Amino acid sequence: MSQKPLTYDGCNFLRQRLVLATLSGKTVKIKGIRSKDDNPGLKDFEASLIRLLDKLTNGSNIVVTETGTSLLYHPGLLIGGKIEHECNLQRSIGYFLEVLMCLAPFCKKPLHAVLTGITNDQVDPSVDMIKLSTIPVLKRFLGTDDGLELKVTKRGAAPEGGGEVLFRCPCRQKLRPINFTEPGKVKRIRGVAWVTRMSPATANRVVDATRSVLNSFLPDIYIYTDHMKGAQSGKSPGFGLTLVAETTDGAFYAAEMVSNPKGSNQGPTVPEDLGKEAAKYLLQEIYRGGCVDSISQSVAALMMVLGQQDVSKLQTGQLTDYSIQYLRHIRDFFQVMFKVDPQTVSEEKEDMKLGGEKLLLTCVGVGYSNLSKRIT
Repeated sequence: MSQKPLTYDGCNFLRQRLVLATLSGKTVKIKGIRSKDDNPGLKDFEASLIRLLDKLTNGSNIVVTETGTSLLYHPGLLIGGKIEHECNLQRSIGYFLEVLMCLAPFCKKPLHAVLTGITNDQVDPSVDMIKLSTIPVLKRFLGTDDGLELKVTKRGAAPEGGGEVLFRCPCRQKLRPINFTEPGKVKRIRGVAWVTRMSPATANRVVDATRSVLNSFLPDIYIYTDHMKGAQSGKSPGFGLTLVAETTDGAFYAAEMVSNPKGSNQGPTVPEDLGKEAAKYLLQEIYRGGCVDSISQSVAALMMVLGQQDVSKLQTGQLTDYSIQYLRHIRDFFQVMFKVDPQTVSEEKEDMKLGGEKLLLTCVGVGYSNLSKRIT
């Protein structure tokens, strides 16, 4: 008896639906994709994502109508292994990496993926941000960082890209449940100021401006400057800054800013302005608080659900719209609902006015196991 596919309307949250369909083994049908737009159907970057999923799995059945406005996805088995993929330049590599991070632990073979395209743009989280913020979260669930690596071998700014990234991830038979409810206090700030096809002095100007804001809060600040030359610097000029604050209990808050791309109608970006804005974004992220930052909320929630049949607890700041939709989709695909409790603030913290409202997410894992991986 064939199962009835889960049906959705519109192109929003396409990644979430494809990832959850692959993990749950459920067929998903998405119709009405930009059907009322002047240019209907799947965009090139979405087609590129579907091709990446096809490389990662074996036996997937993907049917797209001629107009591209309807998609039927019947997932196959996650194989992994060595893959190479040229990411569409409409979105950065970060868009594709989030999908790989969610699926890689459950592949048959350890994943060794080489992705080419744009490493840093103003739309998606950059590779640096994912490395500094989401990889430590993934490490908590895997229980080890042995074989977990994300490396920028070539840096490519928007709009022409030319970057290259290596992502390696081990397989796991089961994920560990987590109990992460105390974020601790910020003890140090690290960062990377990068420049491609521009003067290296630009990175120093960015660092000085960032320090002018952050030095009044914390002495332990180190921002590394990354100036790649020649073929490693991609095809477009650009610069940017990624910052991460680490707490005493191992929570990470990341923020970043990227310069306007070449040919942008907003004109060139001033390095000093970019540095100060990035510092302010980091302070906002610290204020939001929790044990994971806003870009890692959705990955953390998914890994909690896929963990062993045990209770997982995680404190977060206010949930982003993307994370809220992820929780709804998890309910559709895995029939798991989170208990979301607003955190009460103790009296001593009330006096210090530490950050915005906190939430405690609690769920019981579904005991998802990687059938390809033997128990060791």
